[in-house]
Amino acid sequence: MSPRELVTPNTIGLLGDLELANNATGAERRAAFAKWVASPTNPLAARVMVNRIWQFHFGNGLVSTPNDFGLNGNPPSHPELLNWLASEFTENGWSVKHIHRLILSSKTWKQASRPNPIALELDESTQFLWRFPPRRLDAEAIRDSILATTDKLDLSIGGPGFSGFEVGSEYVRHYFPKQKFGPADWRRMVYMTRVRREVESVFGVFDCPEGNQGTPQRTRSTTPLQALNLFNSEFVFEQAEFLAARLKSSGDDNKSIVTQSYQLCFGREPSSVEAIQAMEMIDQIGLIQYCRIMLNSNEFVFIL
Repeated sequence: MSPRELVTPNTIGLLGDLELANNATGAERRAAFAKWVASPTNPLAARVMVNRIWQFHFGNGLVSTPNDFGLNGNPPSHPELLNWLASEFTENGWSVKHIHRLILSSKTWKQASRPNPIALELDESTQFLWRFPPRRLDAEAIRDSILATTDKLDLSIGGPGFSGFEVGSEYVRHYFPKQKFGPADWRRMVYMTRVRREVESVFGVFDCPEGNQGTPQRTRSTTPLQALNLFNSEFVFEQAEFLAARLKSSGDDNKSIVTQSYQLCFGREPSSVEAIQAMEMIDQIGLIQYCRIMLNSNEFVFIL
């Protein structure tokens, strides 16, 4: 109610000057701010971005506090590597694909996850990357991998999302986890409509964050509910039936079914011992239950 002098659109004076006029449009202000953030004189933006990409591939960033590169955050475990990746990022037109290729073709990425007793004593958390750090897939990746394995994943892009809840309207709206699933629910989980303070019934227990706050890095827990949800849910049981039907279409004999199941679920051939045990399991409990077990196995759910 008591206007004073105009405030010029700008950043904090200590950090620079956007050189904008007071009458600059909203589009001009956003463009100037974006150019300032991505300026070659700002070393932070590129480092933050490549650290996020590294975190996506290895589970932890080179800076383990991805939202805090300041004095309150943790220092990088490999500062020279972080600087080099940031330079590669900016010198190649801020190409995310270029950084992905560098990481995925590196010896660090290609290392086995096999433990070493001496190294475990010195670096139990694998901070210094003496092996590939094994970890469980995120909730979205587990769900989408199941759908991809059963050949039911809808890869369509854009359009309205889908909900993991049924809505009941009384005095207020109530959300109940879905019990039945159909083709409309088989899109990638990135298209699932999030409900604040509600967690999807099957995969929400896999440390899927609530939608009411930002999560720079997810926790990784191991709980009985995770195993029980994945093994007993209607969604997984239905997908096991689809996988069984897909395997039957590849051949009627158990040997070809087992080989195909390992290729689809694990991306490899079964060993002779595994093949014999799998065929015995199919004879004892049936193909659908065998498929259910394959979708719940550690090799399917973990990156090893």
